[in-house]
Amino acid sequence: MPLLSEYAQKKKIGYFIDPIPKEAKILEVGAGSCWLSDYLKKNGWKDSISLDLQPPADIIGSIFDWRMLAITEASFDVIVAFEVVEHVHCFKEFYDILKPDGLLMLTSPLPHMDWICKILEAIGLNQKRTSPHDHLIYFKDIPLFTPIDIRVVGFIAQWGIFKKVV
Repeated sequence: MPLLSEYAQKKKIGYFIDPIPKEAKILEVGAGSCWLSDYLKKNGWKDSISLDLQPPADIIGSIFDWRMLAITEASFDVIVAFEVVEHVHCFKEFYDILKPDGLLMLTSPLPHMDWICKILEAIGLNQKRTSPHDHLIYFKDIPLFTPIDIRVVGFIAQWGIFKKVV
């Protein structure tokens, strides 16, 4: 695993995950290797599900097909989508799946700094992207959700916690 990716995982756990109550129902979208789901299960969260287009996720499929994947409307307390929203615009789907007052936790490159991410990928310091960043968005512009906290991390990334607006 690239050095910066490993460091970022540890920081994400402290910022996003550790404050989540252990009884929360959590959906991880874009789970990739399922490192986060593995962490959740090993550390006492009882109800977490991973979703990705390919294994090893618990549910294999697209967030856009959530109904066909037996995901119920307004059924999750928390959705975690690290490095997802720059690939697909799926805020409506997140909104539909979250419970009222549910939390959305996101990370993504800052749109104006994505060129640096490409350089870091090329020299092996950051994980390679799985698809183009065709949907870069500044977190202050995210629809349907109220920001609780938005941070710039390392001058190139944005991390945000949002609440579903009912």
